[in-house]
Amino acid sequence: MLSLTQEINVSFIEIVWEKANYKGAYMDKHEFLDVEHPIIQAPMAGVQDSKLALAASAAGALGSLPCAMLSHEALKKELEVLKSQSTNPFNINFFCHTPPIPYKDAENNWRKALQPFFNEFGIDPNDIPDGPSREPFSHDIADILEGFKPTIISFHFGLPAKDLLQRVKGWGTKIISSATTIEEALWLEANGADGIIAQGLEAGGHRGMFLSKDLNTQMGTFALLPQIVKRVNVPVIAAGGIADEHGVASALELGASAVQIGTAYLLCNEANVTPLHRTALKSDTAHQTAITNVFSGRPARGIINRVISELGPISTQTPEFPLASTAISALRSKAEAEGSSDFSPLWSGQNTSGCKEISATELTKQLASGVKRI
Repeated sequence: MLSLTQEINVSFIEIVWEKANYKGAYMDKHEFLDVEHPIIQAPMAGVQDSKLALAASAAGALGSLPCAMLSHEALKKELEVLKSQSTNPFNINFFCHTPPIPYKDAENNWRKALQPFFNEFGIDPNDIPDGPSREPFSHDIADILEGFKPTIISFHFGLPAKDLLQRVKGWGTKIISSATTIEEALWLEANGADGIIAQGLEAGGHRGMFLSKDLNTQMGTFALLPQIVKRVNVPVIAAGGIADEHGVASALELGASAVQIGTAYLLCNEANVTPLHRTALKSDTAHQTAITNVFSGRPARGIINRVISELGPISTQTPEFPLASTAISALRSKAEAEGSSDFSPLWSGQNTSGCKEISATELTKQLASGVKRI
């Protein structure tokens, strides 16, 4: 029979052993990223390029390059920059939505809703040029990537066709994708994802939802994360509302193999955030965000401004993603020229407390200190 002291010592050893086993399992799971720290700098189209990815990577995180809005020429150029300046792995990110067929009545209804703003800025809707689109992943894009064979490719809005997925996996590339519900996570695992990004409701930018358009299905990060971890056998990456080392530690304690952080990087020196967007992020109202579809036709979280307040946040008049962006981009250009962000997509998550005007390399080091807490 053990004495009280012996029982306490045995219990202590058991706790240490369990913690060591947990950390060992965590290390095994996060090693699929092939980086020092279990941190992914989130790909953020429109506000970053390879500079931010390289800076985050320099501190041991997985830097990401958003490619959905890049031309084929620009994509190849950015990949060459990454290859020439670092031997570290990177996450190359794409959308995999089905391009909608333009529907004239839907476009006319959308422009009719915007007409009072067009009148205000003296814009003739017939003179609006096509803006930058969002190209889904394709074999043409794969042709470019094949010469680089990225370590990781991530997708938003599901996964590409099976033949494309098999082609990419044939290079040894790992595939991760966003899930906003348990059902989406199970679907991704069943259809070939090597890792799943559990995107909580707090996250900035576009929601990765693809099995349903019902916003009532969406959960916060720390409700969604443990439920997905419990149901799947692949590594799970927590995203949404994680802004500092404490959030990193909490997500890892809840079973995440890694975290993906976007909003905290928006004020970093290497980000291409416009002065108006930066001002909004530093304002006292930065925490006032909403999920809106008025900028692209698909739900995305950003700081509330005039157009969200007056037309949304969710409008039934927007055409399908990404067609809504063309008409509203004309208003954005006019307003920004006058120093106003009333019509700009001020993408941001709910937690801007981690935004700092420092190098992304330094920010990543600070975030990585949370890993030591587990």
